[in-house]
Amino acid sequence: MILARLLDPVDFGLLGMVTAFTGVLSLFRDFGLSAASIQRTDVTEDQASTLFWINALVGLILAAITLAFAPAISRFYHEPRLYAVTSVAAIGFLVNGISVQHSAILQRQMRFTTLASIDVVALVCSSAIAIGAAMAGYGLWALVTTTVSLPLFTTCGLWFTAAWIPGMPHRRAGLRSMMRFGGTLTLNSLVMYLASNGEKVLLGRFWGADALGIYGRAYQLIRIPIDNLNSTVGDVAFSALSRIQDDPGRLRNYFLKGYSLFLALTVPITVSCALFANDTVLILLGPKWKAVASIFRLLAPTMLVFAISNPLGWLLTSIGKVGRGLMITLVLAPMMIVSYVLGLSYGPKGVAFAYSAVMTLWLIPGVLWCIHRTVISFKDIVSTVGRPLISIIPAAGLGFAAVLLVGARIPPLARLATGNAILFISYFSVLLFATGQRRFYVDLFRGMTAPVPKERNPASVS
Repeated sequence: MILARLLDPVDFGLLGMVTAFTGVLSLFRDFGLSAASIQRTDVTEDQASTLFWINALVGLILAAITLAFAPAISRFYHEPRLYAVTSVAAIGFLVNGISVQHSAILQRQMRFTTLASIDVVALVCSSAIAIGAAMAGYGLWALVTTTVSLPLFTTCGLWFTAAWIPGMPHRRAGLRSMMRFGGTLTLNSLVMYLASNGEKVLLGRFWGADALGIYGRAYQLIRIPIDNLNSTVGDVAFSALSRIQDDPGRLRNYFLKGYSLFLALTVPITVSCALFANDTVLILLGPKWKAVASIFRLLAPTMLVFAISNPLGWLLTSIGKVGRGLMITLVLAPMMIVSYVLGLSYGPKGVAFAYSAVMTLWLIPGVLWCIHRTVISFKDIVSTVGRPLISIIPAAGLGFAAVLLVGARIPPLARLATGNAILFISYFSVLLFATGQRRFYVDLFRGMTAPVPKERNPASVS
């Protein structure tokens, strides 16, 4: 919010040109080995140490590749400044590579409070540096600082709290199955990343940095709620489901509870973004970003699609069905790329509309494929998804009517607050009482507020 007011769209567009490339490489930073170690029932000290050195080597290789491609990136976009930006971004790979297994250890120990604290502190510190640089007039370089400072602060926090020093690597540590699991997961992430970011490359190449900056802000803004909810709920769910993967009854019960909570939070946010896009963009980004609002609204349906489909990825990964996840991605990715090409001639709005349309059409076939021969049935999905969708219909009508009623007579912030307050109060009232979810959330709240054992701080990884 602050940087959007201090910097110009072209600054974000230039960094977006670089991150479209470095983001691909970042998918290889752990080669899926952190997820593999979390999914495994037991991980030995020798395996963890060997994985650490593999991740460190991968980080070094990715940094070298980034430096080597810096001139090509600059020439591709016809932008000389990108050479230096790409070179600095390479440092982040070196730092990230030596923290992957420390993060995996904390996740295996279910120390999510610690992980959240590290993320918050690192984000606050790196954001403060970026804001200070922007106020000092460094422009684009204020954004570039975050590519180094954020992983640096995160790595320091992980090493300090995990209290684990890796040993020497071992050639016979028994990593073949973990490497296969991690490789499949990485390939899946790579294909999906290329498909999900192809439109940014095309927009930057054919419509310029300004168009990419506008689209990139809309895309990032629409992804903030879903990505944060998916990472927080998903990390906990993946670790927990992996521990009970051999107990089908508990697995189904735990998954549906997490799925229900995830949807209950995402549905009203999605509708709010669609209904109140103009005021949301105005308040969060400022008046010079008003062109973002229409793209923001067009991308809103993708939030609901990902809310319904992303949790199924937790399920497939936790039970080891990463091969199916890869096959699903290989089918979906070409459809997404074709949609970008079809919408490209209409600019950012055309791309946003085409992307949302394809993701919406894919939803039901994708869900059916994900749950095939698992403990989750389509009836479970319909029942879980149906309650928040039914609840949001009257809530959306009341919220929208309230905003129309007050119109321009009150400031945008007050108008947005009024609309959202009516929307969320109405939604949760219907969800809790009309759809019979009150007891579920009361039990959930009691579980969250109950005393929990003090976090342990061992160096063990098994």
